[in-house]
Amino acid sequence: MIGSERVQAAERKKDEGNVLFKNGKYQRALKKYDKAATYVGEDGSYEDDNQKLVRSLRVSCWLNNAACCLRLNNFQAAIELCSKVLDIEFYNVKALYRRSQAYIETADYHLAEADIKKALEADPGNREVKAAKNKLKQLQAESKKRDAKLYSNMFSEMTKRLKLENVEEREME
Repeated sequence: MIGSERVQAAERKKDEGNVLFKNGKYQRALKKYDKAATYVGEDGSYEDDNQKLVRSLRVSCWLNNAACCLRLNNFQAAIELCSKVLDIEFYNVKALYRRSQAYIETADYHLAEADIKKALEADPGNREVKAAKNKLKQLQAESKKRDAKLYSNMFSEMTKRLKLENVEEREME
């Protein structure tokens, strides 16, 4: 296939993937997006006027794939796809948002927070990113409470053991 044919084929596959995604068939949509991204892979040679279209199409397929991965609970794949996008477009809000969602689901709260901050720098009014920020704050607070309880229990257990050891030592004297 020549460059323009590959672009057209990629657009068709992407559109097919969009229909499948809307119908909740995420696994099949994922395959369509993969195929579309393959058609406009980096190894192809394209005319100058098609370069931007090809890059945009590739980024769109990766972002759509990441959305499928999030729905399929494949968070690591979503992180990798969004990272590919961010290698090309450093402040892509969708990629930052979707990667932060995946980080939240894998409990990588610091990485999620960094992505949310970058996304809000790029688009301060984005409601989805603001909602993710609020969810993250809530999860971080819950995590701190769990950690505090865990450490409290650990230290109280250690204190009990030390007291018992001291009592036993005194009895032996």
